Amino acid sequence: MKRILSIIILATIVFAVQGQALLHRAAIDGRVDSVRMAINLPQEFTGEGVIIGITDWGFDYTHPVFYDTTMTRYRVLRAWDQFKTSGPAPAGYDYGTEYIGAEALLTANCDTSNVYDYAYHGTHCAGIAGGAGAGTIYRGVAVDAEFLFVSVNLTDQQVIDAWRWMYDVAQQEGKRLVISMSWGLYYLDNMDGTGPLANEMQRLSDLGVVFVSSAGNNGDENAHIMHTFTQQDTVRTQFTFPSSSIGSSITMMGTPNYPFSFSLFAMDNSFNIIAETPFYNTAINGPIDTVFVVGTDSIHFWGDLQASNPYNNRPEVQLQVSKNTSHKFGLAIAASGGDFHAWNMALIETNYGNWGGTFNRPAPHPDWIAGDALYGISTPANAECVITVAAHGSRYKAPSGNMTGGTIASFSSSGPGFGQTDKPDISAPGKNVVSSLSSYTNSYSGTYTASVQFNDRTYKFVSLSGTSMACPFVAGVAALVLQANPNLSASQVKEILKETAYNDQFTEQSGALRFGSGKVNAYQAILRALTTVGVDEYVIPQESLFTVFPNPASGQCFVTANTESPATLCQLIDLTGRTVQQTTLVPGVNSLNLSGLTPGCYLLKITDNKSVTTKKIIVR
Repeated sequence: MKRILSIIILATIVFAVQGQALLHRAAIDGRVDSVRMAINLPQEFTGEGVIIGITDWGFDYTHPVFYDTTMTRYRVLRAWDQFKTSGPAPAGYDYGTEYIGAEALLTANCDTSNVYDYAYHGTHCAGIAGGAGAGTIYRGVAVDAEFLFVSVNLTDQQVIDAWRWMYDVAQQEGKRLVISMSWGLYYLDNMDGTGPLANEMQRLSDLGVVFVSSAGNNGDENAHIMHTFTQQDTVRTQFTFPSSSIGSSITMMGTPNYPFSFSLFAMDNSFNIIAETPFYNTAINGPIDTVFVVGTDSIHFWGDLQASNPYNNRPEVQLQVSKNTSHKFGLAIAASGGDFHAWNMALIETNYGNWGGTFNRPAPHPDWIAGDALYGISTPANAECVITVAAHGSRYKAPSGNMTGGTIASFSSSGPGFGQTDKPDISAPGKNVVSSLSSYTNSYSGTYTASVQFNDRTYKFVSLSGTSMACPFVAGVAALVLQANPNLSASQVKEILKETAYNDQFTEQSGALRFGSGKVNAYQAILRALTTVGVDEYVIPQESLFTVFPNPASGQCFVTANTESPATLCQLIDLTGRTVQQTTLVPGVNSLNLSGLTPGCYLLKITDNKSVTTKKIIVR
């Protein structure tokens, strides 16, 4: 108890000096505070019984936010470090190192350094999704949810392996799973939301896994171009090399049955074309790797050309161009018809980055095409089944007494999606969000908002911005929804979040391309979940300890208790939180008298010596 008190005292000193746009303000903006107060709810929902899987890197397994609010129960179940080579690997896999249980995780301390060098990102995101605050006001959304961490290597197969591992563990635990992904790339899968990752996410979504992804941070970059060809034609544009890059990674996508060609050209400072490559047609259907000679300079470019991608039948090109600062560069595209899209992203030493450069229309060439910030949602957020999250600033009362915040974050990537897929789906607080920092990081040099002492080690809280912060906020809300109604399908969870989102002057001003359906509303989502009939096949093994039939019911229903507990408390609760009936279940079939009850939705709360199970009953 003394340890907990020391945390609170130290944190309070810091808050008085530095309290700004913090995680507790995000909780108010997302209406999580109303859930915590259980206003007209049968109970406070905290994510209990739900697992949140975080695919990221920079995990501090020892951070006290990963205990519960009493600082006694450690909530990380397992971690898989895909980069660490010492093993043992998870069963069924031949790489990485798996840690199972508190002792192994706390002994390991943290994941290993890896090529992405975000040595704190995962800890910060996990703290938003479900960190318990460690005695501070910086509590995440689902403070009783449990965690799975994967320090993920962003290749197709290893990402898929991470998801499958999480699903298998959740099935072993008998709990629903939400997977949070605060990352996005423009070269995995296809930009129209198709590919092997999208297929796997859909398969797991059909099995009940809820996927949540950040929309991306290219809302303020004109990194995209689009042109509709109606006859054989050629268009041109200038591209710039993204900041902190070694070149550009340009993704190009056409329309099925309309192959296209492209060339690179160099310009002088007046934007006169001084050299150009031959045109390369997607019919090559294979790799290219060559050098573009401009005077005494040699510019290396390489890539892969597809005549027809197997997942969408589109002609596609993934092109990499090494950086050169002596000249300006452009891209020419020729086709006889169809829509053409291209994205200009960073090429970095370790792979391809996810931040953009620009496409420009230089003043001397008004007939060229300029870039825009549209179609900015990348993999995995562009898949239809994923809940794609934009970022806005929390709305709060400033010290002056005036309300401030609430606008879309300028960096938050813009839709639309392709075809019938609307993206993003929803928005959440993602500006200046304070959460946990890995105490083992060697890559963070900014200021911190608060610190706590725990087990003779200092742990800090810092403010970060990005759709990376908005994504785990919604993942935490999804966990609350699943606790309220564990029988919901993944698609039902997504629709509930979208349908209950709230709109204001800021969403009206910026529109659905930036905010999606609106701002996440945890409270209304819980209310909707409680009155939504779920899908029985999503009742997972632990829930099968107790079954209710018939449901809906009139006059009487039966509860089967497949448990060895001699006496289990059973409460029937209406939606105002009032217990209208209470009984004790014994092993086997138990009857409940429903006569005299007002028709509607009720919650059946079953408490045994191991867990609390909540089921919904519709009384006719």
